[in-house]
Amino acid sequence: MAFDKYEFYQRAVQSPDVDALFLDRVYRELRNKSAKAMREDFCAAFALCCHWAGLSETKLAYGVDLDPEPLDYGRKNYLSLLAPDIQKRVHVLQTDVLNPELPEADIIAALNFSYFAFKDRSTLKNYIANCHRTLAADGILVFDCFGGPACMEPNEHETEYDDFSYFWDQDSYDPITNEAKFAIHFKPRGQKKITDAFTYDWRLWSLPELSDLMKECGFKKVNFYWEGTDEDGDGDGEYTKVEQGEICESWVAYIIGEK
Repeated sequence: MAFDKYEFYQRAVQSPDVDALFLDRVYRELRNKSAKAMREDFCAAFALCCHWAGLSETKLAYGVDLDPEPLDYGRKNYLSLLAPDIQKRVHVLQTDVLNPELPEADIIAALNFSYFAFKDRSTLKNYIANCHRTLAADGILVFDCFGGPACMEPNEHETEYDDFSYFWDQDSYDPITNEAKFAIHFKPRGQKKITDAFTYDWRLWSLPELSDLMKECGFKKVNFYWEGTDEDGDGDGEYTKVEQGEICESWVAYIIGEK
């Protein structure tokens, strides 16, 4: 059976159903009303779009990505499985996220740390400014972010599932530029390890840097949602609004700008 890297990626990395509910919740918390249109920038196979549109008949989703391969995968493997009325509310655009003509949305989400691909401040600022322009009047911009001392050294972390193992491999880190290289490997049960299924050459942006950029681009308020911990001290996947973070070896948070 052929190895399907996108299937393994969704199973190991993504929780698009949880993400859709989170976006819906935080918009209601911050704006005291429901969001209609969500735009998923750097959407790849746009699983989040599919789940967002399925939340209710009022939801619209726009997926934006330059790479035709994951977009085609999403059309064949996710979009095609939806009911026809839900399919009509999912719109996929193969274009640059810097395109000034992108559709307006109540929520713009750039998740899976995808904006880390912008390595210089001016380009990231242009992107955030474009998001501000293309958000509705009460719109929010949602980034996820990670950091901590463990992200400043080479390491490899394995997560075991029933029929495969997932490896998050940090290959390098440069403290002068905050640039780092990462890779995802998979090892299906009883098979050889499949290395470099996905590779990333990123700049690790900090929460203060992102907050400053959002404010410079016109966002009136910036909020932080921090992950809680379970009884073992590991992340529990539950995010709540905070005013102060915690000292952690590694952490994941959301930063949300209000237009």
